[in-house]
Amino acid sequence: MDESNRVAFESRNWHLGEKFVVYQYCISVLIMTFNRSSNIYFVPGSESRVLKGLGFSLLSSFWAVGNPVGPIYTIQSLWVNFNGGKDVTQEVLASMARRQTSMIFSKITLYSLNMPLVSHF
Repeated sequence: MDESNRVAFESRNWHLGEKFVVYQYCISVLIMTFNRSSNIYFVPGSESRVLKGLGFSLLSSFWAVGNPVGPIYTIQSLWVNFNGGKDVTQEVLASMARRQTSMIFSKITLYSLNMPLVSHF
């Protein structure tokens, strides 16, 4: 994402229902079950967060027979996904703000390093 797109993205109106979400899924292999989170997805306010996570819900609906934690993790993943995923919008925006602040300070540091030294007369 280039600088102009990033600035436009950060100055959006976030009250329009746009969210960053993470979906859960679990995979069972024989006697082991792995409970995982997806990457972060941006979901515009006009799209359904539940539909966006449907693939993860389908993936989670299969578990190994005889594995006692498989059904527990599956139900947990389905609950999170059918409630629209885990909303991580505030964390993402805070991370973007920290990144922007560190970029500003790095530019100030670079500027101050390029200043000529004061000579003594």
